[in-house]
Amino acid sequence: MRNNRFFGFCVSMIALAMAGCTPQADWFSEYGDAPTGEPVQIMSGAHYDDMRMYGGFDASEYGIPSIDSGAPVQNIAVMVPLSGTYADIGRDIRMAVESAYLQRPVAGAAITFYDIARDRDATISAALATNPAIIIGPVFADDVRALRSAKPVGTPVLAFSSDTDAIGNGVMTMALMPTQSIEAIAREMSRDKIKHMLIVAPASQSGKIMAGTAIVAAEIYGMDVAGMLYYTEKDSDSIKNAAHRASLFEQRTAANTRAREILADILTNEELTAAEKDSLTRQLEKISKSETLGRAPFDAVLFLGDGADSKTLASFLRYYGVGTRDARFYGTALWDGADIIDDFSMSGAKFATLPDMSAAFSTTYAQLSGMAPGRLASFGYDATNLATGMIASDKTNAAYLLDPSGYRGIDGLVRMTPHGANERALRIVQLNATPTPTPVRDAAQNFMTPLYNIDQRKITPAREIEMRTRGINPDDFIKIPQRFADKYRSQTYGATIEDDSGPSAHAMTPVVISATENDAAIMAAPEFQPASLETVRRTYIDTVEIGE
Repeated sequence: MRNNRFFGFCVSMIALAMAGCTPQADWFSEYGDAPTGEPVQIMSGAHYDDMRMYGGFDASEYGIPSIDSGAPVQNIAVMVPLSGTYADIGRDIRMAVESAYLQRPVAGAAITFYDIARDRDATISAALATNPAIIIGPVFADDVRALRSAKPVGTPVLAFSSDTDAIGNGVMTMALMPTQSIEAIAREMSRDKIKHMLIVAPASQSGKIMAGTAIVAAEIYGMDVAGMLYYTEKDSDSIKNAAHRASLFEQRTAANTRAREILADILTNEELTAAEKDSLTRQLEKISKSETLGRAPFDAVLFLGDGADSKTLASFLRYYGVGTRDARFYGTALWDGADIIDDFSMSGAKFATLPDMSAAFSTTYAQLSGMAPGRLASFGYDATNLATGMIASDKTNAAYLLDPSGYRGIDGLVRMTPHGANERALRIVQLNATPTPTPVRDAAQNFMTPLYNIDQRKITPAREIEMRTRGINPDDFIKIPQRFADKYRSQTYGATIEDDSGPSAHAMTPVVISATENDAAIMAAPEFQPASLETVRRTYIDTVEIGE
């Protein structure tokens, strides 16, 4: 339920609006060499517990000028989709904006909502015609670009798009920048002593930018990228294919088959001592319990997709023999609020996320809307408090919004940067099969020490990196009598890079052999006759049904 009477009052006041922001030719000039200090609470003024959301509203009680007062009014224009496909998004932001304004109203400020979903150009023109002091929104990158092109340079905008191509020239974003979540979790991976990471990302434009960020982060924090693979979002077959490629399942299966053949053939065709026979039999029994041999060439997987895709991908990885005991799982803020949070099979996985939302805000928002707030709602709440704080401040607009000390908001620490992006302090949490992840590392409390090294504007989309591996050689996993070594020598399966770590002859000159090749061809002894082997059967129980 909304106080339509109050916001009708605000809209009426816009007719008196004469004062707007003073044009500023260069948003960078206000930033300069301003010192970085302790952040302050966004709009840290009076908090009105009785917000009168369900009854009459007396503007004078809150110090807001009446319609006849003659005081100048500065308009805050809010551009969000209020109709059409994304009306729910606009509704959530509107509720947060109204809540923020009613809690901390500012004399001389009024709010007008514009439905940018109806006619973008006409809506932008109508909003700019009121000479707004500041604009909140839009949400989508194309709308943000259109607004940036149309607005005066000096008019500040607090948008919600994380697309760096859409911001700048006074257009700032409240959205979490994807690069920050990736760099934060990459830093944690480095602390966990990860050496070789697999990166798996959706094959969208944003996914490719995130993959590019992950590759840069791996270099910064001293980790090797064992492979970087793409998949089509929400496409189970594509996700399965990515997991299959990442696991090197075919190569590891072929290596397992060869190892069992060697052991079985020696047991069948060679003269052995009792001790040798016992050793080979035990090795064969052990290897036959698995379908693969060796491990995938990575000790961590960085999932760059959302929670649903990551959960499906992890299921397929386990199906192909790569579980959390083989490689640690890591994610980004895209996991925030997803079903993956309390999935028991993902226990131990870590991801970077914003701090917990203010409990007071969540409670108030739920009371007003009947539902829990999402991050766009909290971003809208903070954007409103920044806007009213700017109007009430004696600083210039740029000096206030670009304060290098930053602000504390509903989602923790945030500061705007001159090129339009923002920096947010993130924390690291670990999944534990409950709705509440375990805190691992708290978010930073100030910007005294730089939080990030990666500038999203300088990241380019990444190409796939095929799995980099020295391959799997059965000889490394079985122990046979030395007198048979030359006769039953095997070769390496799936090598894509040369192994220079030791004098092993087979590792120095790897040979890539597909799983469909005739394995008998690689045996040096012409009399070799592989013994018949039972097929290893595997069962799988998970939330994803897998069909061959």
